[in-house]
Parts: sequence; structure tokens; C-alpha cells
Amino acid sequence: MDFSLFYFANDSSERDHNRYQLLLDGARFADANGFTAVWTPERHFHSFGGLYPNPAVTGAAVAAITERVQIRAGSVVAPLHHPVRIAEEWSVVDNLSGGRVGLSFASGWHAVDFALRPENYRNRKQILVEYVDQVRRLWRGEAMSVIDGVGTEQQVRVFPPPVQPELPVWVTSAGNAETFRAAGRAGAGLLTHLLGQDLDELAEKIAEYRRAVAEREDADGWPGRVALMVHTCLGDDEDEVREQVREPLHDYLRSSLGLLMGSQLNGARKIDPAKLHKEDVDFLVGRSFDRYYDDGALLGTVGKAQKMVERFRDAGVDEVACLIDFGVPTDTVLAGFEHLDQVRELSTAPSGS
Repeated sequence: MDFSLFYFANDSSERDHNRYQLLLDGARFADANGFTAVWTPERHFHSFGGLYPNPAVTGAAVAAITERVQIRAGSVVAPLHHPVRIAEEWSVVDNLSGGRVGLSFASGWHAVDFALRPENYRNRKQILVEYVDQVRRLWRGEAMSVIDGVGTEQQVRVFPPPVQPELPVWVTSAGNAETFRAAGRAGAGLLTHLLGQDLDELAEKIAEYRRAVAEREDADGWPGRVALMVHTCLGDDEDEVREQVREPLHDYLRSSLGLLMGSQLNGARKIDPAKLHKEDVDFLVGRSFDRYYDDGALLGTVGKAQKMVERFRDAGVDEVACLIDFGVPTDTVLAGFEHLDQVRELSTAPSGS
């Protein structure tokens, strides 16, 4: 099992003086301790996640201070950008890092984000598929037909050329089974999480993904690759960690109430979260916190986390992407890295060692 660090991120006032300390210190730690990758997202127009409007910029910062860890976008919201621009920016990061870039692509969901490209909102899922293919072609050095400022068709290529001949690609899914299958048909990796789906449901969808990978026309024996984002905070005492993460995880779950409703109601009558009373919201979030803490994250002690990793492995997960910046104070997160590295070592050791 591979381990990586995943940033989302919480832009709390605590970090006003040094907002990117956790990103940079975490990247150095990951680079020195055998972690596979550092993921940074694309988020817009909100303080929660607002540290990361452009993962290529943060990826370039990570490239400058690391030597071996992979540098990934989790995710590029493809319909918000021209595919040439995506390929150009990330080719620069690939060169800065010596060929360590990987991209997960998402279709986006917040309508306000599409203030950047409002014309792409309605057909964003189809545009995602088209743009992933176009970025891959540009990455290989192929030309793309574009219309210039005076209406003339031109053929353009990306400069500088990237270091890697093929771009490592993932598709991000919040749990839609068809997106899992689409990622498989595209020969892409899959990035997902456990909000709105439990481990049994995830295992079934991963099996669908693997079948789609194997059934591609150009199937070459590659089995696919699944990265699972999970909230992570570890310490010596189970009760202490539970209290440390209670408030920030409640806030996170409350912000994701739409996904929680899908999980709680199992396809029953849809309910608009905005119409719920505060007491009902608190009840749903409280129930989800208990389930998620006990059965959907790396929260607590090393022993508990190791058991969760084995369950992730049994579900078909290849990589645990540890979401570490969901509102827990920076010093607490950094102090937990030693425990997280223990889990990584125990989970990657050969059987019987």
C-alpha cells in the first residue's frame, strides 16, 4: 500500500502569518520518509479550501523543495480551463521536478466556480472527458487545432516539452459508479473518498472500475490504480484524538451535507439540506462523525489506523491519500507525522516481516 499527503484545505486565521507552513513542512516530510506523493487541489471563491486556487502553483513550490516525491493535482477542474493552458502549466512543473507530475481531473460541481468559464457548466462532464484526452495528446507532443485572435485556424504545441513522455492521469469521483467506469475506459487512475459511500459500496465500484480497465480496446494488462482520500490525524491516545478532530471534522461534514444525505438516505426521497432545521443538521452530522471516525478515516491510534488500512486494501485501494489539513492546528498535525509514518511502514512491510 502506498501513502501520500493530501491537502484540501482549511484556511483558518491561525495560519494568516504563514498559511503554507503545513504544505511545505509536510512535503519535506513526505519526501524524506518514503511517501509516494503530495496532492494539492483546485478550489475557488471560498475560505474553506481557498489556499489552493491553482495546484500548478503550489505544485511548483513543492517541486522546488523536494527531490523524489511525486507532485499531483487533486484535482484540476478541467472545464474551467483551456486544455493547452493545463498542459503548459503542468509541463513547467514537470520540468521543475524532473518528471514527477501527475494530474487527477474533475468535472467540477459548484456553479459559482464556473464564473471562470460559465459556458462550460452545463456540459462539464462531457467536457471533462474531451479535455483529458486533449491534454494527454498535447503532453505527447501532438498539435492541437485552435482559432487565433483574428479567426484563423492555427496548430499549436506545448512548450516547454514535458520530461515524462506520458502524463500520469487520474479521474476524480465523489462516488458516481459511471464515473468509476469512465475512468477505467479512459485508462486512467481513480481518486475518490468515503463521503457518501461506505467501504462495501466502494469495493463494488472499484470492481466495476477494474473491469472497465481490463475491457479497454488497448488493454495492456495494467490493472488500474485507486487512490482513496481519507481524513488523517493520529496520536497516542484515542480519546484525545477524537476530541482534537471533533469540531473541525464536524465543520467539514456540515459543508458536505449534500453527500451525507445521499449516504444516510440510501436513495430515498431527496431532501434539500437548506430546508432542514439546525437540530436536524446537527443530528445528521453527529451520526456521520461517529461513523466516519470509526469506519472511514485514519483517526486515532496507530493500531486502529493500521486495521483501517488493511480494510482499504481488501476493498481494492492501492494508495491512501491522507487528508491532513481539515482544521486541526498545524502543530498537532505535524506532531502526528511520526505516527503516520509508523502506519506507512507497518502497511508497506512485506508479509511476515
